[in-house]
Amino acid sequence: MKKKIVLTIILLLLFLPLFMWLAWVFTPKTKFVAAIVDKTVLTKQGQEHISFNWILNYNRYTKTSIDPYEIDHDYFGFFPLEDEEYKLKGLERFSSNQLKQLSEDADMAYFTDTYGIYNNEWFLQTNVSERSGMLYGGLSDKDLELLALMKEKKKLIITEFNTIGSPTQSQNRAEFEEMFALKWTGWTARYFDNLDLEVNKELPQWLINNYKKSHNNKWPFTKSGIAFVNDQEQVVILEEDWHLKNPMPQIVSTSFAQEHYGLPKQIKYSFWFDVMESDTAINKVISSFSIDANEEGLKELKKYGIPATFPAITMHKDSDYSFFYFSGDFSDNPIDTKSSYFKGIGYFKSFFYDKNDRAERSSFFWEYYRPLLNTILEDYIEK
Repeated sequence: MKKKIVLTIILLLLFLPLFMWLAWVFTPKTKFVAAIVDKTVLTKQGQEHISFNWILNYNRYTKTSIDPYEIDHDYFGFFPLEDEEYKLKGLERFSSNQLKQLSEDADMAYFTDTYGIYNNEWFLQTNVSERSGMLYGGLSDKDLELLALMKEKKKLIITEFNTIGSPTQSQNRAEFEEMFALKWTGWTARYFDNLDLEVNKELPQWLINNYKKSHNNKWPFTKSGIAFVNDQEQVVILEEDWHLKNPMPQIVSTSFAQEHYGLPKQIKYSFWFDVMESDTAINKVISSFSIDANEEGLKELKKYGIPATFPAITMHKDSDYSFFYFSGDFSDNPIDTKSSYFKGIGYFKSFFYDKNDRAERSSFFWEYYRPLLNTILEDYIEK
């Protein structure tokens, strides 16, 4: 009897992936046209929009009635080629009439990243930790024109971290802020699991240099912490124990976000984010970043006018238009798109990450981004 049970379990484990794949294959396709804008594509893996493509593929959302989205093809922005060659296929090449047609054809627009590509990142033999001249980037006039058209037509709009940060021009930033009742404070930040210069060689050199310039050429940090940098390249560091009770930023969600979007009450967030302000008379903040600072840390934040709590998800979902702003680099997560071909893969999500800090971005995708995007798209399509 025991041998039969063991054999049955082994057979189930062997054939389960096949069943899951067949279930995905026979899931009906839904045509859903997404205008994805990504100006920060260093490789054909499309890291800055990979999470959104995972969602599209898993749910069988297709760009035509039959054709799935291709991660290295179906977006507007920077396209990497071989031997330092590249193509620019952003909205900047569109006429106003073409943008109007796109706004008619598209069900939604998703601006995943407008930071762009810089010379030191693209051309070989350069220091990638230093900043240099920009090849391509920033929210353009044509981008704004499409956003205005999509808003006017009440189409779904999602934008996220760095849509209006550097290198977007101040005039275009102001236009976006007025259009969606949001304001960037000028501060961008990121958690680092180790601030020791001898240990963490991936710390950006520009960050280190800018801090040292205003601190007598000193860098006293050796633990984990959060680095804030503003649009004047001023750097503020909050370190574990010295300034922070819990060094990693937390995203705290409202009861509505937990119930409707399936978000956890609280989750760690370990990547880039920007400090935003929202007009709450027009928008609703359904998730917020929380910096768990001690008395010394709160003093440091207050000194530079940085709030300890600020929006993570700003939402406007009314009869006039549908808009979301994610204040973090939410669509950039270390996931494998191959897993999106297996129906029910979410039941096995714990196999794709562990609980240490280095795996927080993987768990963020499964626990936060995936239920959020699934629900946003389902709501919009049903409507």
